[in-house]
Amino acid sequence: MPLLYLASQSPRRRQLLDQIGVAHELLLPDADEDAEALEVVLAGETPDDYVQRVTAAKLDAALQRRERRQWPPAPVLCADTTVTLDGDILGKPDNAAHALAMLRRLSGREHRVLTAVALGLPDGRSLAALSVSTVRFDPVPDDRLQAYVNAGEPMGKAGSYAIQSHAAAWISHIAGSYSGIMGLPLFETAGLLRAAGWVL
Repeated sequence: MPLLYLASQSPRRRQLLDQIGVAHELLLPDADEDAEALEVVLAGETPDDYVQRVTAAKLDAALQRRERRQWPPAPVLCADTTVTLDGDILGKPDNAAHALAMLRRLSGREHRVLTAVALGLPDGRSLAALSVSTVRFDPVPDDRLQAYVNAGEPMGKAGSYAIQSHAAAWISHIAGSYSGIMGLPLFETAGLLRAAGWVL
């Protein structure tokens, strides 16, 4: 099997790669790397531009990391997911109050989930794709939102929820990529990997 480096701390992305039979090794940031700094939103940046820029920045950092560690050359895969509502970027919540505020905004509304994927190849080329999905929440009672927040589910998740969690009980409709909403759109990812020589 070809070697692939996954530059992501998300267990969901590992699970999704396993689902399509792609063997991989983690290429995680060093202790002195400020990975969160890459996710700062720039003034005037649209959600689509934001998620693609962040993914490209993550890939650049990961390629430098692989070179610095002198690991064998191999493709490096990165991804980033964001939720957008009314043109606003709803990233990972800062705390429980922030998570609850985001969930209240999503309740009874339809929003977009954007996941950008980038693959850096040993020959210096990079390939990229963007998955765009829509998700509709039914109105959710405030006590259910609070219970979800109290359980710690929103932390570390764009938009303060995970589609594979209890929040699935509130989602009346999705259009697009379920795996993309989880954090790694498998159709687009498989396309990038096939372009790099995988047989999928």
